[in-house]
Amino acid sequence: MKIKSVKAAALTNPVVLGRSIDGLADWQTLYDHMNPMGADQRYEGQASRFQPPWSEIICVVTTNSGVWGLGMGPLAGITAPLINDYLGPMLHGESIEDRERLWEVMTVACGSHFGASGIASYAISAVDLALWDVAGKIAQKPVYELLGRTDPKPVRCYATGFDLEWFSELGFDAFKLACPWGANTSFALSQVTDLVGMSREFVGPSADLMLDCWAVQSVEHAIQIGEAVSDFNLGWIEDMIYPENWNGYPKVRAALPDQGLAAGERWYTDRPFLRAIDDGWVDVLQPDPLWVGGVTPCRRIADAAAAGGYQLAIHCGANDSYGQHLSVALTGNLWAEMYVGCPRGSSLMNSFRATPGMVIPVNGILQPNDAPGFGIELSLADIERATA
Repeated sequence: MKIKSVKAAALTNPVVLGRSIDGLADWQTLYDHMNPMGADQRYEGQASRFQPPWSEIICVVTTNSGVWGLGMGPLAGITAPLINDYLGPMLHGESIEDRERLWEVMTVACGSHFGASGIASYAISAVDLALWDVAGKIAQKPVYELLGRTDPKPVRCYATGFDLEWFSELGFDAFKLACPWGANTSFALSQVTDLVGMSREFVGPSADLMLDCWAVQSVEHAIQIGEAVSDFNLGWIEDMIYPENWNGYPKVRAALPDQGLAAGERWYTDRPFLRAIDDGWVDVLQPDPLWVGGVTPCRRIADAAAAGGYQLAIHCGANDSYGQHLSVALTGNLWAEMYVGCPRGSSLMNSFRATPGMVIPVNGILQPNDAPGFGIELSLADIERATA
């Protein structure tokens, strides 16, 4: 079956996807959330200054038989023209069954001209996800079955955020904290230590507890954080340095040999993951299906991780249909993360990039639906309304 068209547009009406406008959780502004320049006093408190202004993207791949698939991703203002003007025409007339080769074609073409990481990887992700969705619909199988899981076991979830009391009420029994940080290092370290200490006291000595540093720290600061929280039995410290500080990961690893480390959500294509496996940078690899390039590189990363004895934890694996299928299908995946970006009492459909038809975790356990493809419950008419 051949590809007839690949079209992308910005998501302008998220209500069509079953999301309401409930705002952000308080913690996202409390600690200058995800400010890449927050350690510089000149930019402290200015996280919004560095936030990209573009919405999500919806990508539809249609075959010559009329079957279509849906992919999604971020930064529509840049990724939509990249898909419509470059990747789409490139794939016209290609076989839907050649997904592995088509991912290589897109990646090599982008890499040869302007780089395959970052923006290009976001666009390739949306197309690759749509191709797998089409394939599942044609085969009348869920994507997890295309990946070899005919009877997937439920996967355990953890909740990311600060409201551990609410998360516990929702049934989660594993948690990941967002690391406060800022230009005053000694004060930030004190905040981190207090936060982790109080959280450990709340959840108990044996509950799974992790810490996400948001990739804004230097190697020196990452090591200081690891040493400061060493008594609190953290499962892992995540994204502890700038994502492409390739020389920094071995230094952190050497300084914190007994502390679990995780990274990968801001790595693009499978190449950094293969290097991390070869060099032993971290214990847990965290590709994001909507950022790394789609299903295709995630499967490659999972296979390489399993062969090398490393663990996998899909980034935001519970937050959308794509991550849910991969979380139950990929070898070695430990968890499905539910990033809770919505305020207390809101539906978890408002957490982050939710897709209609996805399953909400029950008592911290996730079992995705078994509809063909990714099971996203949108019609073409819905997509038109969502992107009008």
